[in-house]
Amino acid sequence: MTAVAEAPSKIGEVPSFTVTLRVLRHLPADDGELAERWDEFQVQAHGTDRVLDALHQVKWEQDGSLTFRRSCAHGVCGSDAMRINGRNRLACKTLLKDLDPSKPITVEPIKGLPVIKDLVVDMEPFFASYREIMPFLITTGNEPTRERLQSAEQRERFDDTTKCILCAACTSSCPVFWTDGQYFGPAAIVNAHRFIFDSRDEGGAQRLEILNDKEGVWRCRTTFNCTEACPRGIQVTKAIQEVKRAMITRAF
Repeated sequence: MTAVAEAPSKIGEVPSFTVTLRVLRHLPADDGELAERWDEFQVQAHGTDRVLDALHQVKWEQDGSLTFRRSCAHGVCGSDAMRINGRNRLACKTLLKDLDPSKPITVEPIKGLPVIKDLVVDMEPFFASYREIMPFLITTGNEPTRERLQSAEQRERFDDTTKCILCAACTSSCPVFWTDGQYFGPAAIVNAHRFIFDSRDEGGAQRLEILNDKEGVWRCRTTFNCTEACPRGIQVTKAIQEVKRAMITRAF
């Protein structure tokens, strides 16, 4: 359906238009399995509305059974990652006007993780890989009596990878992850990078040993899908390459 703008009723009011959402549903069937089907919904929206706003309108006004995750709605929690027009994005950060609303907007669950219902996937395999790289500061000796200090240069070494919000957009955009259920995935490697290059941490060698596994960093094929998908602009592929280099040189 073509998006047709309506004239504003008041001076300065932004005109609205009708947009079509084409949502890939996953609903329980009689045999207990999930049945896939595409449902289309027409919603009245403004160009500055987000895909999340349109999904809310569908759920609240048309079909309360539509299921998706969302929390902060400000691009911080990462819970509403989904495939929008074939690309991984956060629904709360994707404006309708940036998607050509004159054409149907397709919405699907992210790939590579088991679907629970509609747009909701089981995140446990993703978080299992995250936990395996020990995403916490590892130190030895007695607890310090003052803050562990580091220079601005030391902080800059890993600053980019501290931005991760664990939305799984990068990992579920990776072709290797789609086909290999054992691959750690970009997000786990990014979070390992955050600690490997932290001057205060003493567990870098352990993490490198974990990532040296056959399903670790060496499975990366450098397609840059992960970098393009990251809603926080993290240079994911670069971080993975730096971990590979540290693996070889043991310099970190």
